[in-house]
Amino acid sequence: MGRTSPSCLTPEGRWDIEMITDERISTFINSLDRGNTELLDRVEAECIKGNVPVIRPQMQSLLKLLLAVNRPERILEIGTAIGFSALLMSEYAPAGCRITTIEKYEKRIPAARENFRLAGKEELITLLEGDAAGILKELDESYDLIFMDAAKGQYHHFLPDVLRLLRVGGLLVSDNVLQDGDIMESRFAVRRRNRTIHARMRAYLYELKHNERLETAILQDGDGIAVSVKLAD
Repeated sequence: MGRTSPSCLTPEGRWDIEMITDERISTFINSLDRGNTELLDRVEAECIKGNVPVIRPQMQSLLKLLLAVNRPERILEIGTAIGFSALLMSEYAPAGCRITTIEKYEKRIPAARENFRLAGKEELITLLEGDAAGILKELDESYDLIFMDAAKGQYHHFLPDVLRLLRVGGLLVSDNVLQDGDIMESRFAVRRRNRTIHARMRAYLYELKHNERLETAILQDGDGIAVSVKLAD
């Protein structure tokens, strides 16, 4: 059962807050959601059936909120998969919002394009095929919101170009930053094959929290979400 312990100051003067959440709480919160369109539900089900990565309900709700607050005219997404998150953002962003999304996994690109066509979003969503590291360097537009949901070990490589492309006052939203809780473990407690990604994600989160051009909150929702506001160029 989820519980929150009383907050208190430690002898060092820091807040000591213990929070335990469980799946029952998440299920209850998710049950309050109004749901999505029939097309979005179909694409999400297609993702789940085909083991294609898809953003979790917590991220869906947060994106809807941020889109309502930020009201972006231009969005950049890194990691399209078969188009669910791009379609969700297009559905809940202001009318006329243009989305550029990047995907390098060739087998998923035709499905994404077809989903954009079925949604009538071909004129609003531009899919760029290829490695994001190279594509980002070629972009020169300014974006109001950038959604990072690609290979987790590459986030820190993408960050310099992402900050260049994000306008002052714009939002950077990074998904899956807690790596199922592994992020808080020692590198020696993580499987050897995951240690590089573990180290890179830790470095990415440190940069988000210490970069003077950003103000960042790291949320425990889903598998961890970092929301950053760009304060200055």
